[in-house]
Amino acid sequence: MSKANIKVGIGGWTYEPWRDNFYPKGLAHAKELNYASRKVSAIEINGTYYSTFKPETFRKWHDDTPDDFIFSMKASRFATNRKLLSGAGDSIKRFIDSGVAELGDKLGPIVWQFMPTKQFDAEDFEAFLALLPKKEGSRVLRHVMDVRHESFIVPAYKALAKKYKVSTVFTDAEKFPSFEEPEGDIAYARLMMADGKLKAGYAPKALDTWAERAQGWGASSKKRDVFVYFINGAKEKAPAAAGALLERLGWTAPTA
Repeated sequence: MSKANIKVGIGGWTYEPWRDNFYPKGLAHAKELNYASRKVSAIEINGTYYSTFKPETFRKWHDDTPDDFIFSMKASRFATNRKLLSGAGDSIKRFIDSGVAELGDKLGPIVWQFMPTKQFDAEDFEAFLALLPKKEGSRVLRHVMDVRHESFIVPAYKALAKKYKVSTVFTDAEKFPSFEEPEGDIAYARLMMADGKLKAGYAPKALDTWAERAQGWGASSKKRDVFVYFINGAKEKAPAAAGALLERLGWTAPTA
């Protein structure tokens, strides 16, 4: 697998502590995305989980980042934080119609994150999966489920995910259950165990192991795109962790 198919990044680009250890002193807030997108190869947009953005905003994000950059994004919480997922159709449509396709080729997986208290109900969850659009215009949409309750770690859920061709988040977080390996056509890892006492959040040997795992997930026999995001834990270390992993993967930062 080409290293170009392994994307490594951070969650969002606006975080005050990063102004002390990641962004250059005095960098304007408006230039943070431009800077961050040249230090990592992908960003998971968190703001779309909480708010609705306009098409021109997605267009600006597209224009402000390098050609091979990828955005993953969290879908609206109004679609996932509900008692009956089968009733999420309108919320899903509003989110998709908000202009996500304006990201063009930079639109990566859409992450549907569920509350840790949301338990697996096969009938209701299948109804939800059936609502997810496969395309927006000519743009193919790829969906990733971030399920956070242990009841999902069962064969019945895996069967539904396979039937509807959605992937499932893999995490190293002790507080959330996870399958032992990423599930689906996309390997999507959200790493949350950064240690603030370590220079890059993770020990060098741990980063070596994550590099090996990422390469294995995307091996040519599997033909999967791989996304690894440093999301939580000591979040101030996320950019350093992503940079250290990209270095191990032989990534070359864009020059413009």
